[in-house]
Amino acid sequence: MPDTSREVTRHVLDNGLIVLLKEVHTAPVISWWVLYRVGSRNERTGQTGVSHWVEHMLFKGTEQFPAGVLDKAVDREGGVWNAQTSYDYTAYFETMPAGRIDLALRAEADRMQNAVFDPDEVESERTVIISERQGSENSPTFWLFEETRGAAFRVHPYHHQIIGDMVDLQTMTRDDLYGHYRTHYVPNNAIAVAVGDFETAEMLARIEELYSGIPRGPEPPRLIRTEPPQQGERTVRVEREGNASYIFQAYRAPAATDPDWFKLAVADSILAGASAPGGNSIGNKTSRLYKALVETELAASVGGGLYPSIEPYLFNIMVTVRDGRTPEEVQAALDAEIERLYNGDVTQDELDKARKQAKALFAYGTESVTGQAFWLAFSENFSSYSWYENYLEHLEAVTLDDVRDAARRYLRRSQRTVGWFIPVNGQEGESA
Repeated sequence: MPDTSREVTRHVLDNGLIVLLKEVHTAPVISWWVLYRVGSRNERTGQTGVSHWVEHMLFKGTEQFPAGVLDKAVDREGGVWNAQTSYDYTAYFETMPAGRIDLALRAEADRMQNAVFDPDEVESERTVIISERQGSENSPTFWLFEETRGAAFRVHPYHHQIIGDMVDLQTMTRDDLYGHYRTHYVPNNAIAVAVGDFETAEMLARIEELYSGIPRGPEPPRLIRTEPPQQGERTVRVEREGNASYIFQAYRAPAATDPDWFKLAVADSILAGASAPGGNSIGNKTSRLYKALVETELAASVGGGLYPSIEPYLFNIMVTVRDGRTPEEVQAALDAEIERLYNGDVTQDELDKARKQAKALFAYGTESVTGQAFWLAFSENFSSYSWYENYLEHLEAVTLDDVRDAARRYLRRSQRTVGWFIPVNGQEGESA
């Protein structure tokens, strides 16, 4: 089928709402996203997890669409809808048959200003979210991620989990949640994106009709807590019940707007296999770490990840130690592979293959109108939608010298935090 997509057009309504529109006429489907520029990095101590909780509350109804009504309506019209909270944003979407998209437009306009936050629903959802965290706590890697990231970030709010600290989930009030909603869910703090089978002029006119009357709010306060420079390697050891040992290694990484981000992304593809937001993967069996750790039966699995973030974040490597092996020997083999790249041991063939895999993964994640709409909103949040449009071009521009330079500057031991999970099988701590 021929590609009948058109260029992205960007519009800003008088109330500050950014609107991105892209016509794609390959199928009679439209995806509609509304992304708010607020996530876990905007949360102060005492209110960690508030962004995720507010996301839950927006599914609990408004006067126009009481709880449960939209679930049935979207399903009846043949659509899907959902939401997600991350470090830098909270986003809501509906992907619908093109002739039914008006329901999504009306629903998000209503939820932007009229969510009820019924006190009884707040308390009910408190139980749900606490249970969600408790369910995550059953996984050893949850504790390892939390402790390692907490050690990596001592000042910046990236240090806490998106779901929040248990003590805050137990003590936050309905007013805390509603105040967060009223502060951040304003049109001048939002990005709206439509991708799919529509005519731009008609879509923009309908969006203006539904959204232009929503009052602009005060500019939300920005929580600025810059992480100070790291002065040496940090180590974390988590000892809890479990069936395997894990290594979680986190290096300081640049923000997505830094030209070095793409250099490190290619290094990530060489080391651990290409990665992308949302957990998309095309496999990593040709990566260096898979060959060095899994094929040699030191590890059961290995993976990496570099997240496009507003502020400097982390390049992560996760290893599951194979039964019968020790974290010490796996760590030594892992360090040897990092040292190879750090010392510039990389070939043009490896670079070409890594770029090809990273490009393939990006294409895989953006082939649907839902994926395209997400990436447009996601990129506009920290930079511009052009970051998404130029993604492949930036990857192609990375040279062998770029990868070597990025490895030397970012894969330094002094700039990493290393976490080990050690199963204790019911025995707390170490013996005397």
